[in-house]
Amino acid sequence: MAVIEANGLTKRWGDFTAVDSLDLSVAEGECYAFLGRNGAGKSTTARMLLDFLHPTSGSVRVLGGSGRDPEVRARIGYLPGDLNLPRTITGDEAIRYFGSVGRPPDTARVDELAERLGMNRRRPFHQLSTGGRRKVGLVLAFMTDPDLLVLDEPTSGLDPVLQDTFRDLVSERKAQGATVWLTSHVMSDVEHVADRVGLIDRGRLAQQLTMDDLRRQTTGDIQLTFPEPPPSGAFDQVPGVSHVQVVGRDLSLHVDGPVTAVLARAAELGATGIRTHQRELEDIFLETYSGSETDR
Repeated sequence: MAVIEANGLTKRWGDFTAVDSLDLSVAEGECYAFLGRNGAGKSTTARMLLDFLHPTSGSVRVLGGSGRDPEVRARIGYLPGDLNLPRTITGDEAIRYFGSVGRPPDTARVDELAERLGMNRRRPFHQLSTGGRRKVGLVLAFMTDPDLLVLDEPTSGLDPVLQDTFRDLVSERKAQGATVWLTSHVMSDVEHVADRVGLIDRGRLAQQLTMDDLRRQTTGDIQLTFPEPPPSGAFDQVPGVSHVQVVGRDLSLHVDGPVTAVLARAAELGATGIRTHQRELEDIFLETYSGSETDR
């Protein structure tokens, strides 16, 4: 079942197109990471999912209906990129208010979330740090155990320990069948919780990949050592290999994709040593951006 389904979703303001003909589908129980530079259209898309913004053209369905439907909205937990609450409201007051206008939260669940996240429940919102405000927003988003979570930069300002806590919360909700829509600049969040990623560039969906696809790309550079200097063309016919360099008995190369064929060829040639360098996911996204800019 598709929990989020967008067809030709477009948002324009005058001559500026923020989101351009977006087609995508997010399945029940999936964590979909929607990634892109600032201004690429991530937050605009999230607001259209929830019907806070009306699309210029195209359509979107969420949980089988519309985000404007109170019954649908009650099943959604939302954390905006810039949570803007009244200056003097405290965390406890925000919980009571939002609990009165939507699905009532379970008190024990609220207490658990506040403790796990270290939320200050009594300090006025304007006195909280960026991380403190994120804690309030995360409690509000998770407190009703929603069927869909829409989270815009959820770990901004959180320390590494609380980033781990956030990942645990997402994993727990996924295990219970919830769907998660996530935007983040923290690649470790994406790597730990996402099942699939979509890369948006200047309003257009440039690429979609499963996390398994991405992980297969993270093995980048390999250096092999041989008893004797190997021939420079020794890996010419091996799939995915590029940038081969031979220096004495050492041969270095770059590989995109599985390394099985590289290792088999190295064994044939009698390699006596191997060292690898793992690329970060952020490097892969930067390369994808570079490619999309070249193509357009």
